[in-house]
Amino acid sequence: MRLKVPPVLVFMAFGALMYLLARFLPVGYFDFFGRKYLMYGLLAIAGCIGFISILQFFKSKTTVDPTAPSRASKLVTSGIYQFSRNPMYLGLLLALLAWGLWLGNAFNVLMAAGFVGYMNAFQIIPEEEMLSKLFNKEYKQYCTLVRRWF
Repeated sequence: MRLKVPPVLVFMAFGALMYLLARFLPVGYFDFFGRKYLMYGLLAIAGCIGFISILQFFKSKTTVDPTAPSRASKLVTSGIYQFSRNPMYLGLLLALLAWGLWLGNAFNVLMAAGFVGYMNAFQIIPEEEMLSKLFNKEYKQYCTLVRRWF
């Protein structure tokens, strides 16, 4: 892999940047009825997606370490993985969106988009290259059937 920054650290860095943006940018504040309910809903969905996706890896007895995809012993394609190839990262994205709602700055959507771009370039594409080498045709077929994020 090209860059081995654990996704949780990337998530925390983007969360910190979102906080700084909301704190020091004088424009972009928003509020609407139900904002906190939406935030809690996104957090609940993010938690469920993250928990289920990690649980499926443990049940399949394969690695959950995103910095070492070459240690994957099995390609997980069932359950939540039949809807998203990266549900763990999707859960992190939803948590960032919830954080952006909590902070109440519309420009935080750009930070969430930056998270997606970063993860695609520096985490997901290198992972996909490694998984393609490990699982060849099976992984390529999986990629044609299931979208990267959702």
